[in-house]
Amino acid sequence: MSITAERKTALVKEYATKPGDTGSPEVQIAILTERIANLTGHFKTHAKDNHSRRGLLKMVSQRRSLLDYLKKIEMARYKTIIAKLGIRR
Repeated sequence: MSITAERKTALVKEYATKPGDTGSPEVQIAILTERIANLTGHFKTHAKDNHSRRGLLKMVSQRRSLLDYLKKIEMARYKTIIAKLGIRR
């Protein structure tokens, strides 16, 4: 259900705005999107796992908040991350 360290570092490298960047909204959104995708696949086989579903809803809410923040501060970065990740909005 969680992502591997290698995958996480790959996401950080791909979405970082500058070298050594691990906390920008783009990186956080990319990591959350990966975790959300993994949990969504988990629910295809474990439909009654309500404890994990609560965690999924929290992650989706956190990602939404980060996207709203990014949209508020710089629309171009927001549109770029939406297009790269293929998030509906």
